[in-house]
Amino acid sequence: MPSIVRRVRASVLFLILVVLIGTVGIHSIGEGRWSWGQSVYHTIISISTVGFGELPGMENIPLARFYTVVMIVFGAGSVVYFLSVSTALLVEGELRDFFKQRTMKRSIDDLKNHIIVCGIGRTGAHVVAELHATHTPFVVIDIDPAKIEWLREHLHDEHLCGLVGDATEDEVLKNAGVERARGLVAALDDDKANLFATLSARSLNHEMRIIAKCIDATAEPKLRRVGADKVVATNVIGGMRLASEMIRPSVTEFLDQMLRDPEHVLRIEEARVSATSRVAGQTLAAASLRKVCDVLVVAVRTAEGRHRFNPGADTVLEVGATLIVLGERGEIAKLREAIGANP
Repeated sequence: MPSIVRRVRASVLFLILVVLIGTVGIHSIGEGRWSWGQSVYHTIISISTVGFGELPGMENIPLARFYTVVMIVFGAGSVVYFLSVSTALLVEGELRDFFKQRTMKRSIDDLKNHIIVCGIGRTGAHVVAELHATHTPFVVIDIDPAKIEWLREHLHDEHLCGLVGDATEDEVLKNAGVERARGLVAALDDDKANLFATLSARSLNHEMRIIAKCIDATAEPKLRRVGADKVVATNVIGGMRLASEMIRPSVTEFLDQMLRDPEHVLRIEEARVSATSRVAGQTLAAASLRKVCDVLVVAVRTAEGRHRFNPGADTVLEVGATLIVLGERGEIAKLREAIGANP
């Protein structure tokens, strides 16, 4: 239960308890002199320190006045606590944050076939930026709420789905919809944390694709054993990029422009040929893909896992084959719709 709900409930219950005790006490002391309505009224004006006046005949019952003093001392504290919580809701914006979290939870509950990104660190932030740029539904998890807020501001997306919590815990992953997700990226800054996140996610969803970040190369086989489909060694990738910048600068410049062009979201994507696809069993020439979308078929991956680069027009698109294409996001969406492929 969120802290705001606990505080509001505690302050309301405490205030009700004080009013109840005060009412029963003053009514009992009066021995029937005052009605229950008069007792409630007297209790409320006493603990609120308004004090419009005593009950009739109270001057003849010293214990009633003493009890009223006790009510004022203890009851005023309950009123102050209730008012402080109410003020915090309005002034500190906690009520707004509470409803914002409720709205986000509903949004996450409606998601399916989405990606879960664990950790907004030096790697995770770039993963989220790419998912956001390609309009891929995702949920991000991080233990630091400030990082999630920074990400919302950086991506200019107030509705970004972010959960504050430990991504290695089953309950947090369930709140992110891990049972309905199609993939998870473990991008935490510690190999042990990525190991636990991968293990927890795999135990909750046996079908999803899990990609884990690896800092120390010795952790790669462990991550694979606990369920990671692929392990990305960031140091290896960084080293390859440094070498590429040295020996093939034009290629790296092209790839950078492809990824960072704000007007044309150009990507290398994939589209799988299913049994119900209209192009299943046809050749590339017969499929006439260029008539429905402006994409370049870079390679075809067969169902057995072999790659045919720069495929010719006579290449047969068998069931289970995957087209690897280069094009803008909108054109790739047209391709998937035309052949009946899932993203």
